[in-house]
Amino acid sequence: MTRVLVTGASGMLGGAVARALAERGDEVTVMQRRPSDSGLREVLGSVDDPAAVRRAVEGQEAVVHLAAKVNVVGPLAEYERTNITGTQLLVDAAREAGVTRFVHTSSPSVAHAGSALVGVGAEPADPVRARGSYARTKAAAEVIALAADGPGFAVTALRPHLVWGPGDTQLIGRLVARARAGRLPWVGDGAALVDSTYVDNARDALVAGLDALARPRAADSAHGRALVVTNDEPRPVGELIAGILAAHGAPMPRLTIGPTPAGVAGHAVDLAVAAAENVRPITEPPLTHFLVEQLTTAHWFTQRETHTALQWRPSVSLDDGLERLREAQ
Repeated sequence: MTRVLVTGASGMLGGAVARALAERGDEVTVMQRRPSDSGLREVLGSVDDPAAVRRAVEGQEAVVHLAAKVNVVGPLAEYERTNITGTQLLVDAAREAGVTRFVHTSSPSVAHAGSALVGVGAEPADPVRARGSYARTKAAAEVIALAADGPGFAVTALRPHLVWGPGDTQLIGRLVARARAGRLPWVGDGAALVDSTYVDNARDALVAGLDALARPRAADSAHGRALVVTNDEPRPVGELIAGILAAHGAPMPRLTIGPTPAGVAGHAVDLAVAAAENVRPITEPPLTHFLVEQLTTAHWFTQRETHTALQWRPSVSLDDGLERLREAQ
């Protein structure tokens, strides 16, 4: 039994990780902003609150850090406060409290500078060239976390890509809501190959990452490394979106926008959002340049190093995941 703190447990993936750890017998504490009915020990507060962070890590042996600001848009200061400052506070407090294992949940977007990613591994996080406030601040956070790795404090950064599943309010919730409102266009031809990750596989990979840090350090271990996590089943982005919409009985988009006009529109939206941040924040823009890039460029990754370092492989295929999504409606 391990005493484990899970941050961001109010989210779909964080909650799944906390439940999985508790079910296997670990003593789990969750840190989140609002109380829940999880039945687990809770520390209420934000990761950018030093006092709350110190309370959360006290007596813990390990941390799985998922808390982050993940909205599509928002003031840069909010991303910095949660993603960068929060990670630094948590790392520092964890080491001071005697925590020995730290799993940092990152994103492949930290190494995406706008071009296609085809069969690559976990390239270095780049806080300067990453696209958008979320990716740049998550890149900085990953750098902070991995820099702390060393004797007595083992760190790994796992990058699940496009996590989805029943109860998802981020990717799936937005796609379905926009499709039903007639506000979801096809962007480009939908042929770009993308990886994604069914939530159960992402959950199991994070748990495997925690266990991997308990094993001795070696050249192919998870210690001090970033690893991308996916279902290892690249699909055309249009096919993946169509499968998700069909599972919810949502209508398919009727409008198609070419990549070039979509990119221009995305830039215009970015400018409008930036101008409105101090007046009337825009939280759900119809399109951004980052979203256009994600829909029109390939993003798929080799999983060879991930499988070796974590001693883990996905157990739920994309087709099985879509069927589970359909059954959950």
